[in-house]
Amino acid sequence: MTDSLTLRLDGRPVGRYVYRAALDLAHAPRPYLHPVTTLGGTRVTELTPDDHPHHLGAGVAVPDVEGRNFWGGRTFVRDQGPVALDNHGAQHHQAFPVQDPDGFVEELYWTADGTRLLRERRALVARELNPDAWALDFTFALGNATEGPLTLGSPATNGRPGAAYGGFFWRAPKEQRPPAVFTAHTEGEAAAHESAADWVALAGDGWTLVFAGGDEQTRRDPWFVRAAEYPGVGSSLAHARRTTIDAGTTLTRRVITVIADGRLDRDAAADLVRRAVSEP
Repeated sequence: MTDSLTLRLDGRPVGRYVYRAALDLAHAPRPYLHPVTTLGGTRVTELTPDDHPHHLGAGVAVPDVEGRNFWGGRTFVRDQGPVALDNHGAQHHQAFPVQDPDGFVEELYWTADGTRLLRERRALVARELNPDAWALDFTFALGNATEGPLTLGSPATNGRPGAAYGGFFWRAPKEQRPPAVFTAHTEGEAAAHESAADWVALAGDGWTLVFAGGDEQTRRDPWFVRAAEYPGVGSSLAHARRTTIDAGTTLTRRVITVIADGRLDRDAAADLVRRAVSEP
């Protein structure tokens, strides 16, 4: 069974949000956005690609929540490498307290082995920026649902350098050529990866995605960037060390993504980011 809703701007569909889907547990079942399109209709997300079948469009995924895998696929184990473990969790939709054509607020639980570990409140809003670009404002708040502290980790914190993925993640379509990668001051995947740039852009064949932190805390998180192996961008919740969510507390992040037709240059990307972040 698959349940979904459609995000619309002035009646035009720009994204499908799947909040219940029949997925294998090894994919770490979770709500996701796919397809997401530019205003001109170009698709800019990918679902279950052959190279990483557990990549599900755009959403929130964490590879290590107290040893449970909410990312999907193999788990990186220190001194062993990637291992297929029976440790996958799932995100469960609970309700939509607010639901409009251009956005919603959602309540979810993250469970593993029948135990609720995290409760989440997620808010998505779509806004048109100009006739060729719109912005997706994505906020998620992860609350500790247990009686003790919870820690979030990544392959990097478990011993794999450069692999601090976990948090907001957007899988883009794989094309014949890797997308261009740039920030306000740098060029290329290597320079953008693990940087704390205000924003990072992927420019593909007729489309550009620009990812920006929507608040001060999110802007401190380094970016996880891939282009040559596959196109994807996310923010790192556990980069150099594990992140703790104490009992009764909540971790909140806000990522704003500009979705544009055409290949933007640096000035155009910066201008759209300024507008997207400044608007309420």
